[in-house]
Amino acid sequence: QLQASGGGLVQAGGSLRLSCAVTGSIFTTNIMGWYRQAPGKQRELVAAASSGGSVNYADSVKGRFTVSRDNAKNTVYLQMKRLKPEDTAVYYCNVLEWGGSYNEEYNYWGQGTLVTVSS
Repeated sequence: QLQASGGGLVQAGGSLRLSCAVTGSIFTTNIMGWYRQAPGKQRELVAAASSGGSVNYADSVKGRFTVSRDNAKNTVYLQMKRLKPEDTAVYYCNVLEWGGSYNEEYNYWGQGTLVTVSS
């Protein structure tokens, strides 16, 4: 189970930090990240961090957002700075992991947290 928190209303130029705690264990090989979905748009990747140390960002948030993870706490964070009105969306945390007898893939989503950036 993924529990996201930290969303809210902020003025343009402001900052927010999202957190997503994972209940239970996670396979060693995994990717923890954040997606967002704005009204009328498709869900898109915002940022992700792999268990191997690589990170990936959407072009629109590079230089403004930072994804990080605390493996001991099974928690992924998204630090958002210099927020823009176009960042307004529901943000979903995601865990993609591989494990088990046949190295199966498992994909989990959090419940979503709303970020609203006013102009």
